Amino acid sequence: MRILVLNHEYPPIGGGGGQAARLLARELALRGHEIIVITAHIDNLAREEVLDGCRIVRIPSLRKDPYRAGFLTMAAYVLAAIQTGLNLIHTWRPDLIHAHFAVPAGATAWSLSRLTGVPYLLTSHLGDIPGGVPEKTDRWFRWIMPFTKPIWQYAARVSAVSEYTSSLIQQNYPITPIVIPNGIQIKAVDSARLQAHRPPVIIFAGRFVPQKNLGVLVETLSMVRDLPWKCTLIGDGPLFNEIDRMITANGIADRFSLPGWIEPDEVLGHMAHSDLLFMPSLSEGLSVAGLQGLANGLAILASNAEGNRDLVAPGQNGYLVDPNDPGALSSALRNLIANPENLSAARRASLALAERFDIRRVTDRYESIFEEIVS
Repeated sequence: MRILVLNHEYPPIGGGGGQAARLLARELALRGHEIIVITAHIDNLAREEVLDGCRIVRIPSLRKDPYRAGFLTMAAYVLAAIQTGLNLIHTWRPDLIHAHFAVPAGATAWSLSRLTGVPYLLTSHLGDIPGGVPEKTDRWFRWIMPFTKPIWQYAARVSAVSEYTSSLIQQNYPITPIVIPNGIQIKAVDSARLQAHRPPVIIFAGRFVPQKNLGVLVETLSMVRDLPWKCTLIGDGPLFNEIDRMITANGIADRFSLPGWIEPDEVLGHMAHSDLLFMPSLSEGLSVAGLQGLANGLAILASNAEGNRDLVAPGQNGYLVDPNDPGALSSALRNLIANPENLSAARRASLALAERFDIRRVTDRYESIFEEIVS
């Protein structure tokens, strides 16, 4: 099958949605499908190359930051992707289009489908739904909401990465999505690697934006300064300097490492030498960093945001806590890192839970939907 994948974010740029798209595209290519991905160009990346058996086409979109896509860059992506997509459809003739995010890729998919008749599957990752990430997108949706309705209605199928994402879609559009979680590549982990480090290593990976609630992370860690620990905060964003200053002001800078925005494989390298993933987010669809944490056997301390509930079995592989309660977060963190045996047991439980999200299982479900659409 020939599948045209649309996503304005695709590694090495973007966050979890791009990484999820890449893992799925790679697995589909391994199974013999032909995959072309249209994504945004930035800096010195190749305009076109083959990665993981997939042809990656990067188009101009005014994008300057790997961790952030503004409204104008999204609009530019739509316009350039329509032109590039039309050329590919006429020469390569894909069987279907798979759009990740209703905005902006969904707008491109809708346009291409209306112009050429090629059907599309729309996968929503949360930030493309009204109310999903309100501090980021509510202002946009005041203006674009009426224009988004056809994107959802004309899709051959709609999928959502979590039950929470699905519920938000149903609140805003007359659509009942199929829930298919993001997938993760499962690799064998040496049992010796699941022993807690001394001191325990805590990790965060994501954008430094209000949604991720990093100020509470720093406050929580300052409350357990009497315990030994180290923390790595991976990522970048508009709040990077503010968080750096907050760490210094709390007198715990010697415990932190802030490597900035790094390649996804480097993130996995850091996870391989960590014990606990800290995710105090205010909202999540289904965090790819969380899935990577499971696959690396990390205990997880997460907010009780709806999308995190698929990642944590409370009391087994970690805890779900109110993201606005540093006291409760610090208590849960203390339970994990003060006792190496508890921490190691939580790590083993995470590794067992990861099997639910094996990319092979996820790809089986997508293949089934693709066949339904094409037939």
